[in-house]
Amino acid sequence: MEQIDTLIVGAGQAGLAVSRCLADRGQEHLLLERGRVAESWRSARWDSLRLLTPNWMTRLPGFRYQGDDPDGFMARDEVVRYLGRYADSFAAPVREQTTVLSAAPREGGGFRIETDRGLWLARNLVVATGDCAKPHVPRLARRLPPDLLQLTPDRYRNPRQLPGGGVLVVGASATGVQLADELRRSGRQVTLAVGGHTRALRRYRGRDIMWWFDRMGLFDRSIADMPDAEAARREPSFQLVGREDRGDLDLGTLASRGVQLVGRLVRADGSRLLFAPDLAHNVADADGRLGRLLERIDAFIAANGMHAPAPDAWSPVRLPASIPTRLDLRAAGIETVLWATGYRRSFPWLHAPVFDERGDIRHQRGRTPLSGLYVLGLRFMIRRRSHFLDGVGLDAAEIADSIAGEPRPHDRLAA
Repeated sequence: MEQIDTLIVGAGQAGLAVSRCLADRGQEHLLLERGRVAESWRSARWDSLRLLTPNWMTRLPGFRYQGDDPDGFMARDEVVRYLGRYADSFAAPVREQTTVLSAAPREGGGFRIETDRGLWLARNLVVATGDCAKPHVPRLARRLPPDLLQLTPDRYRNPRQLPGGGVLVVGASATGVQLADELRRSGRQVTLAVGGHTRALRRYRGRDIMWWFDRMGLFDRSIADMPDAEAARREPSFQLVGREDRGDLDLGTLASRGVQLVGRLVRADGSRLLFAPDLAHNVADADGRLGRLLERIDAFIAANGMHAPAPDAWSPVRLPASIPTRLDLRAAGIETVLWATGYRRSFPWLHAPVFDERGDIRHQRGRTPLSGLYVLGLRFMIRRRSHFLDGVGLDAAEIADSIAGEPRPHDRLAA
């Protein structure tokens, strides 16, 4: 049995960020990681993945992007190397290849943490396993043919691993549109099932769209300011892709490349699928919200006397006159379904009275109702940027202050 003041579970960007903040405050701590540093980036991301945020937004406490392409987008392997360099920069105390089996509060305070490599006692416990622990697959997946290949994005690597037939991609947020595009470019016949989504332009008025969001403070909006916190946390990610050509990726682009668009998948009976007749409504809603967002940027430019190119022209997504609501997978030659339907948080090893009815950890700004137990890296945990590489450090600093007994607000990262 070993003892430590603070144990951090997970050595991705969240765990490393709070580790750096604790180190800066002279706090004894240790990170436990089931694989290697940045394991999820190594083993649960597809080969061609790039960040949706430009490189200049890759900022962690005491560490930021220093390369020669600030407006580019890091590839998956570059992110792994970046996080590895970050861990090395402050000699992060990481125990790799150590899986947490159980963690529970002890009578009298502190926590008992059982791992596959021994037992730990800790005064504080930080859950930093991230927001994408378990891919969500709808129950109707069980009604599909048993010989159909079903994949989630954490298991998908590239088109070569799939059988030769067509592919149905379910979900049209950032992941769904990127994978549909990649599969179509590989020569596959692709059908994309579209629900509610958020459209964005990659660039607007001479800047990356993220530059405008950052400058306008949209990513710093607090969850406390949201009229419906849970709806804000469930908001789909932008339909964006981080490519060298800075190109857009939206439903209109996919349709022009031959991707068949259908509405939200609502029923499955073997190979026969039923889709909701809601595609036109969801597309119009996304186009309307995009238009209002661009108007906000225009107003911001005018109000601040900024010099910028004229507003970029953009067009609403054009849909075919007839959109099918039924599909027979066998007749259409579809041999794979890829579920890009989001993720759910999962903490099966944590045995503590801190969970709500949905299985999420209850917290206020990362502090749970149980003294000494903290959570970090969740979507819109404190700010809209909480789960970004560019934002988790702000939350980590607050948690480190609490652990060190120095609670104070943090509005910006240390350089």
